[in-house]
Amino acid sequence: MIYKYCITILIPVLLFFSDTLPTNKDYDIIVYGGTSAGIVAAVQATRMGKTVLVIEPSSHIGGLTTGGLGATDIGNKQVIGGISRSFYEEIYQKYQDPKNWKYQDRSDYISEEKDKNINSQWTFEPSIAMEVFEDWIKENKLEIIKNERLKLTDGVTSKNGKITSIHMESGKSYQAKVFIDATYEGDLMAGSKVSYTIGREANNVYNETLNGVQVKHAIYHQFPDGVSPYIIEDDPSSGLLPNVNASIAEDGTGDNMVQGFCFRMCITNVPENRIKTEKPTTYNESEYELLFRAIEAGYNGPFFIMSMMPNHKTDANNKGPFSTDYIGKNFDYPDGTYAEREKIINDHEVYQKGLLWTLSYHPRIPQKIRDKFSQWGLPKDEYDENGNWTPQLYIREARRMVSDFVMTEHHCTQESITADQSIGMGAYTMDSHHMQRYVNKNGHVKNEGDVEVGGFSPYPISYKAIVPKKEEVTNLIVPVCLSASHIAFGSIRMEPVFMILAQSAATAASIAIDHQIDVQDVTYSELKEKLVKDGQILNYE
Repeated sequence: MIYKYCITILIPVLLFFSDTLPTNKDYDIIVYGGTSAGIVAAVQATRMGKTVLVIEPSSHIGGLTTGGLGATDIGNKQVIGGISRSFYEEIYQKYQDPKNWKYQDRSDYISEEKDKNINSQWTFEPSIAMEVFEDWIKENKLEIIKNERLKLTDGVTSKNGKITSIHMESGKSYQAKVFIDATYEGDLMAGSKVSYTIGREANNVYNETLNGVQVKHAIYHQFPDGVSPYIIEDDPSSGLLPNVNASIAEDGTGDNMVQGFCFRMCITNVPENRIKTEKPTTYNESEYELLFRAIEAGYNGPFFIMSMMPNHKTDANNKGPFSTDYIGKNFDYPDGTYAEREKIINDHEVYQKGLLWTLSYHPRIPQKIRDKFSQWGLPKDEYDENGNWTPQLYIREARRMVSDFVMTEHHCTQESITADQSIGMGAYTMDSHHMQRYVNKNGHVKNEGDVEVGGFSPYPISYKAIVPKKEEVTNLIVPVCLSASHIAFGSIRMEPVFMILAQSAATAASIAIDHQIDVQDVTYSELKEKLVKDGQILNYE
């Protein structure tokens, strides 16, 4: 008791971020993954009176929301409720403080006329997002352990269908009544022997039209005609350039390909806050040959989106035939070892920094383009612990659970079926990024995999999609790597939606603990009543 008192009173920071918490404590709920979803799940569970531990395998909390994605992706903001809505309301409040406008006047960024009738803000800097999450951690006295990675082999102990403990690479073990996997990778889910899939299902698996290989729909972010894929232009005998396939499967064919990853770059053009772009030490010029050729064939941009955040910073994202997505270089990530993943992450960082340097300084880039991009660099006041570069790669898709219920494109469009037992709503276009480059029948390079199909109303996401099959695990909930087809996940996979599903997951976990039942046996009427009471939006009129 004296030891506990000292932690609480004399060194309170250890209560919030500790690498040395005791391992013999039993928790009601363990959340694996300190992503935005993981933090929200912990907040909700704490509010429901449960003891909670968040275990984050890296040193970074907040996932992509603090990792550079400041231009919130969501099709209809009216369906964002609960704690997720509170996040954007608190972002708004942060930006009411003049001290948070160091490099820009607020009125220059936000139109007062447009802004005066709202209390949410959907664009923000990474550091401000981090402030909101850190406020929540302190307010709710959340216990968070960072830099603790689950053993990828034999990391989960189960008995009679229930997870009893999880085991870290450090040798520590943790116990709980219910577990929530809030990671982008689904490592706890996989370690629990839950059924999952990686890649694209064939269209005939769920009678879909937008799954599998998609040449027909790949009309955006596409190379102009005439770009040669060969090392020596128009000479097939010279071999193919990096990351180009000689052929492609038929449309609708399933495969294990994963849509492109990138970093959502936070860069700035404010001279006093800008770090000049440097050429990576392992820069490989051949990686950018297709960029040079696309420009020579007449393409003049965009080379990536630069959505403006406050203080003249960006959320820079993929746009164009050759952009920030490192196409075809992430297929081994979902099931990879930590070492394999770290290499993929590093390769993406080198590629993307190399892209920024190439656009800024390479002599084969037209001077007008160089003049534009050389004005931009990393901000001095973001990610100083990581060389001012975001530590969070955009894992757009990794593993996806396969439960008794699978969300598909039909549930998104609601043309033939609507998901029951709603725990929140999706509202974004069915969106997949490119997955491969190939040589078309004319001997030119093209991208494949991009799908952007929207025009449908917000749709419910079922509770059944976040719980595993009962015969597999009865005390695990998976709000991020949920049970969805590739193309349906392409709509669901938005940060505010992950936060919504995480709040619902924590609510269900708490109810299951209160009634001493399996998570699959939570009565939907009781769950719904609590979700509505806590501000979740479950349907859309």
